Amino acid sequence: MPLIKNFPKASWRLAKIAIGGVVLTGLAVGTIAYAQAKPLATIEKVELDKYLGVWYEVARKPIYFDRKCAYNITATYTVNENGNIIVDNKCYDGDGNLQQSLGEAFVANAPFNSKLKVSFLPEGVRWIPIGRGDYWVLKLDEEYQTVLVGEPRRKYLWVLSRTPNPNKEVILEYLNYAKSVGYDIGDIIYPEHR
Repeated sequence: MPLIKNFPKASWRLAKIAIGGVVLTGLAVGTIAYAQAKPLATIEKVELDKYLGVWYEVARKPIYFDRKCAYNITATYTVNENGNIIVDNKCYDGDGNLQQSLGEAFVANAPFNSKLKVSFLPEGVRWIPIGRGDYWVLKLDEEYQTVLVGEPRRKYLWVLSRTPNPNKEVILEYLNYAKSVGYDIGDIIYPEHR
């Protein structure tokens, strides 16, 4: 005990602060790990006929296949003859060239329709269940005007809106919800719409 008795008061305060910082950091990391360890929940049900149409991407996490998209990013959903959803993603690159990617979405949890599998493979081989990405509807307002889309690993995330420039408070509400379910939203990109 003589070491503690002779420990200078200023050093003792610094030690308390350092210990407190370590404890708080541990709690924060534990909270994030707990949120990510919990299974990601989707909304209860999506009415596909109300969901179809044009959506504007207003926020997203960085993603490899959107790297060329600079502005006017949209996703248009329509039903094809076999009942699946055609996904028509469009955007403009930094040089003003239109970029387009056509895919097909398959409902993975009918009749709830909140979990889809999306394939951008060539049309003739989309029936093969490989190369399909998860598309989960995590939050959606009653009027189908704003939606939060993600996937169970919490790597990808999009906020989509029926209007190209929605209220920033609405976007923040959806991003805060994403954070509450374990997403890191520190690297969010806000695409421009011209």
